[in-house]
Amino acid sequence: MNSKQLVSSILIGAAAVSSFPVTAQASAAYDLRERVVTLTGILSPSNGSRFVSRGEFAAMLVKASEYRSTVNNASAVSVFADVPVDSSYAPYIRIAARQGWMKGYLGGQFRPEEYITMQDAAWAVLALLGYTNEDFTGDQNGSRMAKFSFLELNEELGNMGASEILTEDNCINLFYNLLKTKPKGASAIYGSIFDLTLSADGEISPLEMLDTTVKGPYLVNKRNTMSSQLPFSMDEASFFVDGEAVSRSSIKSIQNEYGYLVMYYNASSKTVWIYTEEGSDTTGNRVISGEVTNIYYTSSDVMTPTAITITGDDGETYECQLTTSDMQFAFSIYGTVEVGDDVILICSGSSESADGDTTYRVTDFLED
Repeated sequence: MNSKQLVSSILIGAAAVSSFPVTAQASAAYDLRERVVTLTGILSPSNGSRFVSRGEFAAMLVKASEYRSTVNNASAVSVFADVPVDSSYAPYIRIAARQGWMKGYLGGQFRPEEYITMQDAAWAVLALLGYTNEDFTGDQNGSRMAKFSFLELNEELGNMGASEILTEDNCINLFYNLLKTKPKGASAIYGSIFDLTLSADGEISPLEMLDTTVKGPYLVNKRNTMSSQLPFSMDEASFFVDGEAVSRSSIKSIQNEYGYLVMYYNASSKTVWIYTEEGSDTTGNRVISGEVTNIYYTSSDVMTPTAITITGDDGETYECQLTTSDMQFAFSIYGTVEVGDDVILICSGSSESADGDTTYRVTDFLED
């Protein structure tokens, strides 16, 4: 099994098939940036052109900081009148405000639903890098934006003005720029808190991240619990189920619903990605459990399988393409899976054929 292939196709591919603007979707540079930021757990984009709220941005800041492991232990206290204690953003807003990364408004308001502007985002990112008011003279906002530009934190953000609103695409670029920038007075890049380093071309390689930090797949059920398979405490972790951020408390009910889960994790960022049979409506990524009923070959190459069918535990028949060499080998006569075997497939993306059938791509598997 190849966890690199899964992360490339599922963990990251969820965003790649979303409705990003054409210019971003066609950009190899953007794709690399998106993969790096997603792997760190800072942001799991759903629609690149969607505007980002102040509450969401506070969560991104905390997930990009050394405070990311403290969120689940934060007391249920809100420091702003318009942020309910039970809001999912409340602990993030509290940390972001107390650390001075974001500021509130008169009357004890934070305005979590308002969109984040470039000026406020620049202020926050510079604060993460260790810059304070004392580092700027004269017009604070103007000086900060000049520093922001000097550090190339605006790379791939175009000529956005201070009052312009950030989209998910913009946040991908912004946090990638943050990760490869050196904090004030530091010799290592900011991303070193995630054990990231720069490659020879001055970029962060997602392949290196996959080699060293992403582990899986792991089957989670009553016999193989999540906590027994993670090398860190679940209290410190951030969880994503089918691409959506969830709380630890909801994991048990999700597992009870499906009976089992498939898990991957990033030890350095303490991020856990979980996939279920339901999958994602927007990307088609999902888990399929059942019996292999057919393995198909082409007439020109009888040694390399190209697709399989599986009768799922739900009684449905699924057609799944084998597009990578490791999956083709696993289902070939030399591999470990035969017709009649029970498997759990991790599938990425989906397409609909002319007859209306949905086809998936196998990116990883577990033998049941």
